[in-house]
Amino acid sequence: MITWRRVAEADFVLLRQWLAQPHVARWWHHDTSEEAVARDFGPAARGQEPSEDFLVLVDGVPAALVQRCRFDDYPDYLAELGRQTELPDAAVTIDYLIGDPARVGQGLGPGIIRAFVAATWTDHPDAPAVIVPVHAANRASWRALEKAGLRRIGTADLAPDNPDDDRAHYVYRIDRPVGAASGTAQD
Repeated sequence: MITWRRVAEADFVLLRQWLAQPHVARWWHHDTSEEAVARDFGPAARGQEPSEDFLVLVDGVPAALVQRCRFDDYPDYLAELGRQTELPDAAVTIDYLIGDPARVGQGLGPGIIRAFVAATWTDHPDAPAVIVPVHAANRASWRALEKAGLRRIGTADLAPDNPDDDRAHYVYRIDRPVGAASGTAQD
């Protein structure tokens, strides 16, 4: 069973451990110092930033992290990607990692992505789409998106998380299903 809750400051020790795992560090390339994790995850944990960071639990045990935000809340990111692909107003993006190395390669990623996309339609009733850029070389990530029902809509030239990588990204999208709750009145 997949559940989640907002990341709390007490989770930072676990996040540091996950970010240091080779399979995560390869793509997230994040400083794992106590100060850096507090700096980068603290504002969302305290509700001071519009992004949402979630600790994903599988059968009650922490296994993954999902970040979700609206492109509109991050103008620089919106501008960079918006020059290269259509980004409808209120579109949402997610980022994710399987932190527990014992859970990698078990098909957990697509299930988590599907669950978060479904929750997005409820949590963000005006979001028309979830759009996810992913580095082209990160096959495991873009295959998880495809298995979760997102479709590749193009490519983008974006700054990579890891400076050793080139700028090639695939862009994936899934639209709000017809009939799913939205922020507009329906007759």
